Amino acid sequence: MKNLLKITANGLSINRNVAVLGGSLFGLGLGEELWMAYLPLYLSALGASGFVVGLAFSFRDFLDGIYQYPGGWINDRFGRKRALMLFTLLAMSGYAVMALAAHWGVVFVGIFLVMAWKAGAFPTTFAVIGEALPAGKRGTAFSVQSMLVRVPRIIAAPLGGLLIGAVGVVSGVRTALGMTLLIAAAAIVIQQRGYQERSIGKAEFHETSAREIFKHMPGGLKRLLLAECFVRIGEGIAGAFIALYVVTVQGFSPGVFGMVYAFQQMISIALYLPAGKLADFQGRQLPITLTFIAFAVFPLAIYFADSMSLLILAFLIGGLKEFGEPARKSLITDLADPARMGRSVGIYYTIRNLLVVPAGALGGFLWQYSVELPFLVACAVGLLGVLLYIVTSKSKAVY
Repeated sequence: MKNLLKITANGLSINRNVAVLGGSLFGLGLGEELWMAYLPLYLSALGASGFVVGLAFSFRDFLDGIYQYPGGWINDRFGRKRALMLFTLLAMSGYAVMALAAHWGVVFVGIFLVMAWKAGAFPTTFAVIGEALPAGKRGTAFSVQSMLVRVPRIIAAPLGGLLIGAVGVVSGVRTALGMTLLIAAAAIVIQQRGYQERSIGKAEFHETSAREIFKHMPGGLKRLLLAECFVRIGEGIAGAFIALYVVTVQGFSPGVFGMVYAFQQMISIALYLPAGKLADFQGRQLPITLTFIAFAVFPLAIYFADSMSLLILAFLIGGLKEFGEPARKSLITDLADPARMGRSVGIYYTIRNLLVVPAGALGGFLWQYSVELPFLVACAVGLLGVLLYIVTSKSKAVY
């Protein structure tokens, strides 16, 4: 039995530190997905207007951008273990604040703290995998990481809905937050006892400005960032309007939309391990190119989805958007300086996420003129990103 577990762990590119990271991601993800989808209902029940609910999600997206670099700095300066524990403790504080909130304004404080884990710890994920595993195993490890993040969405969200249906919105969300707090406490214990800190990163830390970190990023990483920014901006232009378009314009029911959305998630999860293996054995470039194409074509497929078969096809393409995710994350880890891994990943995602923030507003502006326009513009911008990636991916040795 012990040998079987060892073989399985090797096959999935899992070692002790990666297992601790994976357990933390899965546990906190399972807890957060119990209530995350119902946060708008919780805010409304506490007296928030529709504008405030939208503002809360814009605030979350903004934090997702600005937390990346500080999270990477903390990871490089104090080590992976301390970073994981700090971000988990901050998230625990956020869960407690949100559970005790009597006014919607207090929930914003909770969001500020919770995002320390969701965004601040993100560069640490790359650093742990990059430090623990050679390049030939990182694709599979990132596949497992992505699955551990997404599987809780399928498991916990329905359970959270049942809980809220049984005891009401406020009591249900507060109970779910309490459960998340307990899971996070267990994660802290596992991190403290299970994670084995290594010297790389913390011992080699040198204070460097964000400008210098970006300046010394390899050209291949900057080219990937440029292409991905266009692809993600395209996604952001149409993303907020997919459900509206499918239900109000194409005439499908919300139930049908929920079904095809779940289908998309299952396709993504099913592809992670094969995609990770492909990235490890055949290189990074092909999976990344294919996933960027899927990002660009998905809005166009939604635009043409006026029948059930075309709608299913569109969301199948949507599921393919995750095909190159392990390869892309592996490439970032391959190219980044190990001693600056956290900060390099942090600056990469800070730039990407902040550039994407205005995309939704642009999509809304286009929607006012024509409900089809956001999808057509999104496709065009995404295809520009694909073209940039193909043209600038010159070094086969890197990819």
